[in-house]
Amino acid sequence: MESEEQCRDLTPQMHEIKTRLVSISKDIHTLIASLDQEDIDILKDLKALSKNVTDMANMASSYHLNRLLAPYTHKCNIIFNAVRQLSSKRKGALIVIQRQDPIEDLITKGIPLSAEISSLLLDSIFHVGTPLHDGAVLIQNDIIFSAANILPLTRKTYKHVKLGTRHRAAIGLSEKSDALIFVVSEETGKESFAYHGSIYTFQVPT
Repeated sequence: MESEEQCRDLTPQMHEIKTRLVSISKDIHTLIASLDQEDIDILKDLKALSKNVTDMANMASSYHLNRLLAPYTHKCNIIFNAVRQLSSKRKGALIVIQRQDPIEDLITKGIPLSAEISSLLLDSIFHVGTPLHDGAVLIQNDIIFSAANILPLTRKTYKHVKLGTRHRAAIGLSEKSDALIFVVSEETGKESFAYHGSIYTFQVPT
C-alpha cells in the first residue's frame, strides 16, 4: 500500500524554510561586505549561495504544494510519486486536483472512472497509445473521478516562452477556479503546476 505521509503537519517544514531564508540573508550580507577584499573567491561563494537558494526553493515548493493539497486529499504522497514517475519517463500528463470550486461546468467531461488513486493507475492512464492518455485526469478528494477531460485554454500570451497545449490548458482552468493542476512535459519531462492563473516549475518533493 502506498504511503500517505506527505499530508502531514507542515509546521516543522515552515520553520526550516524560515531558518534557511535567514541563513541565506546573512550569507548575502557577508558577501556584499567582502566584495572589496582581494582574496575573496566571489564565484565560489555565489555558486554555493545559488545552491542554497535552489535547495530552499525546492523545500518551499514542497511546503506550499502540501499546504494547498492537504485539505482536499489524503493522497498527496501518491500524487507526488506519480508525477515523479511520469517525469522520469517523459510521459506527458495533466492532473487536476479539485479544491473548493466546482469545475464540472468548466471542462468538457471525459471518461468516468471513480477509481482509488494510485501511482500505477496514473502512470497507466498517461501511457501513449491508451484511450485515456489525451486530456486531463480529474481528482476529487481521494478518487480519480474521470480521465480524458478537456480543459479550457488560456488566452494569455507569453513573450519568449512557448507553451504547449497541456500548459495552456492548466493555466486556463486555474484562471477560472481554485483547482491545482500538475503538468508533466512530454518533451522535457519537466514538472510544473498551475494555480490562480500562473504556472510554476518545481521539483517534486521527496
